[in-house]
Amino acid sequence: MEQRTPLISVIVPVYNVENYLEQCLDSVLAQTYVNLEVLLIDDASRDHSGAICDAYAARDSRVRVIHFPENRGPSAARNTGIQEMSAEGALVSFLDADDYVELDLLEKLYSSMLETGADISVCGTGGVMGEGSRAAVYSREEALRWIVWNGFFSYSAWGKLYPAELVKACPFHEGVFCSEDLLFLYQVFQKIDKLSYTPKKLYHHVCREGSLSYHHDFERKCTALLAIDSICEDAAVRSREVLPDFQQLALEIYRDFAREAVERNMEAGQTFRYLKRFQKGVRRHFSRRALALLPRAQGRAAVLALYTSTAAFWALARVYARIKRGGGE
Repeated sequence: MEQRTPLISVIVPVYNVENYLEQCLDSVLAQTYVNLEVLLIDDASRDHSGAICDAYAARDSRVRVIHFPENRGPSAARNTGIQEMSAEGALVSFLDADDYVELDLLEKLYSSMLETGADISVCGTGGVMGEGSRAAVYSREEALRWIVWNGFFSYSAWGKLYPAELVKACPFHEGVFCSEDLLFLYQVFQKIDKLSYTPKKLYHHVCREGSLSYHHDFERKCTALLAIDSICEDAAVRSREVLPDFQQLALEIYRDFAREAVERNMEAGQTFRYLKRFQKGVRRHFSRRALALLPRAQGRAAVLALYTSTAAFWALARVYARIKRGGGE
């Protein structure tokens, strides 16, 4: 494509991904859309990731590296990348350092945005999503609902192309270490008129143990609850038409955290303190409409058990864990 196209800033948080980083960066730097800059934010990696970043920057002037002296998490890394973008950067895309993309990702996303007049352009994702639908343009309300139902596109920040000014207006919440993308997308989608979707799987998500998607610190993982609480509070004021959808998601998230609290086999008192905390969340977001939107009867039963009694939920979750270990659902 011609150099007169707008500059796209690709922001990549990097943390302990030495075995994946080269594939990721090779796929970005070989893009058919050449007017780009790549901002690598090394989040105090303990392996050779930082050195790999520096090596790529040394041989390609489009690459810049920022090294954090201590680990700050993906939200802080992305926010730093946003702050460090070139002044002429007009569009932004996010990429996880253990993923990789098709060589025409940016070209296709930009073309779709241009052809449809959409505010944001989204593509299909390999490795996490099922087969997508046809290419389409969605309204703000439809886009918000797709966040909840995780349908044709993931509610992760990656696999999308955004206007720089929109991203700057919606920084990532640095106190949220899990589901930070959910909160970010909700805030961004509230500011758009329409979104274009390209079903081709141009982004490939690599699921691996130890990635940013796996949170072994349970309390840090529980910051996801801050995200869904904030969204529901905002939707109750600004988007009541989609509030039941987000309340449904909240019930699902609190239920799943409660199940995990039981499965972690913590000391009994600690487990029940978590269950009481999650019970309050379920009661806060409960509505008959939200309950009805839950996709499976077993899930609805678990929510009702947690709503009613932490002891009843504990017993039900223990049965669920035994079934799961045995290979059932």
